[in-house]
Amino acid sequence: MGIRKMMRPAIFLDRDGVLNPTIFNPTTGRMESPLTARDFRLCDGVIPALRRLQEAGYPLILVSNQPNYALGKCSYDTHRVIRHQLEMGLEAAGIRFTRSCYCLHHPKGVTPGYAGPCECRKPSPWFLLQARDDLALDLRASWMIGDQPTDTQCGRSAGVQTIRVLSLESRTASGIGAAVDTFDPCADYFAGNLAEAVGIIFGRQTH
Repeated sequence: MGIRKMMRPAIFLDRDGVLNPTIFNPTTGRMESPLTARDFRLCDGVIPALRRLQEAGYPLILVSNQPNYALGKCSYDTHRVIRHQLEMGLEAAGIRFTRSCYCLHHPKGVTPGYAGPCECRKPSPWFLLQARDDLALDLRASWMIGDQPTDTQCGRSAGVQTIRVLSLESRTASGIGAAVDTFDPCADYFAGNLAEAVGIIFGRQTH
């Protein structure tokens, strides 16, 4: 009889609106992903929050829809540079993500090879299920933290606990007020930022 692999919980995190602020796109009139490297920065409090999770032994897994290249809003090089900025900023603080999962597709994309439906775009749980199988993760004890309904829908479909970050950026992006924005049937909890979300996770461990 083979040895049964021990399963462990993980933290899945969206990027824009959770790790870094979204930016106003005057062309669309919406808060969106950074369009240039100059627009990218980490949100206040992100590093201590991630460090707290990392020191507790959670694998950190980034799961992010990044359709700007597919939609022709930026070059692939811009996407790569922003991704590198994030990785360097985390590395400088001693934070290591176990895996970074980016969906670059969009159903209305104009870039060949990145247009049309795909398996990996949230709310699909594809990346979470793949990580479960590859890394022996216990999804029932894992968490998904994101600022959009697609994040909580993704987490709910995978069977993880979900936290919706209701930052100013996410409320502006949705075009609705905070009171209405809290109606998210797939969110188990709500938080104002990543630090509050991490506090919820550790608070639940004491119950």
